[in-house]
Amino acid sequence: MENNPAIRKNIATYLVITTILCLPVYYLCIRTGNISAGFPPVSYTVVIMWCPALAALLTCLLRGIPLASLGWKWGRHKYQLWSYLIPFLYALVAYLGVWISGKGGFYDKEFVGKIAKGFGWNLPDGAVIILFVILSGIFGMVRAMSSALGEEIGWRGFLTPQLMKLSSYTATSLWMGLIWSLYHYPLLLGSNYNTGGSKLYSLICFTVMVFAICFVFTWMRMKSGSLWTATLLHASHNLFIQMVFTPITVDTGETTKYIDEFGIALPIVTVVLAFIFWRKRHELPPAQQEETVHPAQLENVV
Repeated sequence: MENNPAIRKNIATYLVITTILCLPVYYLCIRTGNISAGFPPVSYTVVIMWCPALAALLTCLLRGIPLASLGWKWGRHKYQLWSYLIPFLYALVAYLGVWISGKGGFYDKEFVGKIAKGFGWNLPDGAVIILFVILSGIFGMVRAMSSALGEEIGWRGFLTPQLMKLSSYTATSLWMGLIWSLYHYPLLLGSNYNTGGSKLYSLICFTVMVFAICFVFTWMRMKSGSLWTATLLHASHNLFIQMVFTPITVDTGETTKYIDEFGIALPIVTVVLAFIFWRKRHELPPAQQEETVHPAQLENVV
């Protein structure tokens, strides 16, 4: 690990610029109490998700950091494939627990009916659900990645490798969990960025989940040398939870306490996943080499 004042300045510069860029968007969200406004509605979340990317680019310009160090290379295919699948799998486990326990119902017939009508399908509900998941997982990823990329250029492209130069994998993951949580708090507390339940409860569940998944994001980013792993992780997480599993779940009374990013099911599952990745921390390459190209990362094999 390096104890370099220049790296600390890089991190401080980045965090200050990110905060300055986010403040106007936070203000608009809190003032309206909504994460979108206008007609047609403009999503403030898309704007704020690109603030970390802009901050990273400005920091690189101001601090003389090569843009190539952000991890633009694709890396090995297997890491990208797992980055796509992992959020789907942990969301599936969490929601299966909700459905089986009866805390939420499977499936929302009205939602499935709207899908069938929208596509013009005259198929059994089971077939509609399967086709919807497949199509969402393919075409929905394009839109999801366009937003997720903005955050990940900053969080995992720039900030994670910088933190890894100063601290361990565990400390970096915890720092990223704290920073990423704080980034969301103004939206969660000041707008409708939640499922409508207790804001304190939502805050706790959301924070635990974010800290946990940062262990996955950090590991995949540093192991692959590519910010695209984080982009796929982020996009897949948002897509399958927000667009598939939550809408398809029937509210049985207190379901909001268990589902989505603000319920208890995902934190439980992701904490277990975080422990699994923490056990694999010794497999990571030295962080000091992050700005150089590893021969292994040039391999284009699964």
